[in-house]
Amino acid sequence: MNIEDLTPSERRLWEAFPSGESVDLSTGDPAHDDPGSATHWGHDRMVRAEVLVALLVGAVEPEPGRVAAVRLSGARITGSLNLGHAEVRVPLALTGCSFDAAPHLYWASMNSVHLMGCRLPGLVASGTRVDGHLWLEGSRISGGLWLDGANITGILNMSGVQLSNPGGDALLADRLTVEANVYCDQGFAANGEVRLPGARVGGQLIFRKARLHNPSGAALYASRLDVAANVFCDGGFVAEGEVRLRGARVGGYLSFVGAHLSAPERTALNADDLTVETDVYCSDGFTAHGSVSFSGAHVTGQLSLRGAHLRHEQGTALSLQRVQAEELLLRPADKIAGITDLSYARINLLRDEAATWPDRLQLDGLQYETLDPPLSARERLAWLRRDTDGYAPQPYERLAQTYRSLGLDADGRSVLLAKARDRRRTQGIPLKVVGFLQDVLVGYGYRPFRAASWLIGLLAFGTIVFSIHRPDVLDTGHKPHFNAFFYTLDLLLPIGSLGQEVEFAPSGIYQWVANLIVAAGLVLGLTVAAGATRALSRE
Repeated sequence: MNIEDLTPSERRLWEAFPSGESVDLSTGDPAHDDPGSATHWGHDRMVRAEVLVALLVGAVEPEPGRVAAVRLSGARITGSLNLGHAEVRVPLALTGCSFDAAPHLYWASMNSVHLMGCRLPGLVASGTRVDGHLWLEGSRISGGLWLDGANITGILNMSGVQLSNPGGDALLADRLTVEANVYCDQGFAANGEVRLPGARVGGQLIFRKARLHNPSGAALYASRLDVAANVFCDGGFVAEGEVRLRGARVGGYLSFVGAHLSAPERTALNADDLTVETDVYCSDGFTAHGSVSFSGAHVTGQLSLRGAHLRHEQGTALSLQRVQAEELLLRPADKIAGITDLSYARINLLRDEAATWPDRLQLDGLQYETLDPPLSARERLAWLRRDTDGYAPQPYERLAQTYRSLGLDADGRSVLLAKARDRRRTQGIPLKVVGFLQDVLVGYGYRPFRAASWLIGLLAFGTIVFSIHRPDVLDTGHKPHFNAFFYTLDLLLPIGSLGQEVEFAPSGIYQWVANLIVAAGLVLGLTVAAGATRALSRE
């Protein structure tokens, strides 16, 4: 490039480059210096993109002992800044600049890049390698920011960045690799889809106070995202459209504290098969209009839904199916509007609150070691019976085992008795009759003293009746001693003999009374045996 062809502003930049000095073309008037007003700037603030390209690819040698750099503020960049496949060894720092065309850094190898407070009609940096930081703080980018396949060895700072590409990709960062932190906070906003599938972040990923808008699709698509430290989507984070973290891995904790997610009639948060090395916080004002799913997720620490608001009336509002977590804190701010699915989840400690139990639950296959609070069997049975799938044996057995492990054997027996009664409702009429008799007589083996009560009652009844109306002697030549108590007991016992029943025989209506006592004794004996067998097998 011929230096004689440069404008005064371009010449200033050209001469400042070897020593890395800054060139500021702004006026000092904030309103006039806004890059959104660049169309009104004069020629004295215009710099051709080809001049920047020439400096960046080595048209001017650095000054010995100084770090050469392109540092420019308040300029309107005309033409196309095309550095595709270029190798740039000097920093690029543009502040408050406006671009007429989207810069192309496609597969370039760059030193640190700072585009702060700039206005761009797009930025293409697919496959770009940045040996240092990529700093876009406060910039406004329309038409899409492409960072797919890019590799950044330092920080990616998008604090306060405004991205706009309605109906398309506001941020395309598939397979992006950043070795330090990624900042999308301090007013970061995106109108269009933010894509981070397969991205790798070596530090923290921060979306604190970010606002994402893509109601017809995914607001944040980050399946298979891998973050070495923490992920913050809190502090006023708002997403209109699905937040997808399916198969993602978080090396620290994941925070949605106070976040607002909205995807009515769809999935607001899809975190299926998520892996988090510490805790997940969807708490303290977390609000989701649409389904929240952690199906198959693995959380090493606590999964907290304390103080959350979940709403998806027409389907599953919260899916924790097959979740594995050390602790589940299921104490939302109010009742979850929709089904809560806990089927086949494995929780060490389950903390909930009766006042906010969902009206509809799915509990089959749920495994837990401890409940907080344990509550009484009557209260916990009301919890089990909210299962929309109806009777299933496993939830009763799991609850009874938990009570027994806490030393609350009476509550455990009450749960198993309720299990037998609820199962009876699903059976045919013959089994219902047999079950009803077992229930009335011995409480399915879980109420052993009930059998003794029946036995004492029948024994007392027979003793009174046969004391008043003594049976006839079968052998008139023999005069045996009659005892109404032992005679009734002999009738009741289905096996063995006390020598009374073989000597005496009632007649008339008393024969029917005797037969009734014999039949009752037989049924009672069989029922007691069945109950005892069940009790022994349980032990």
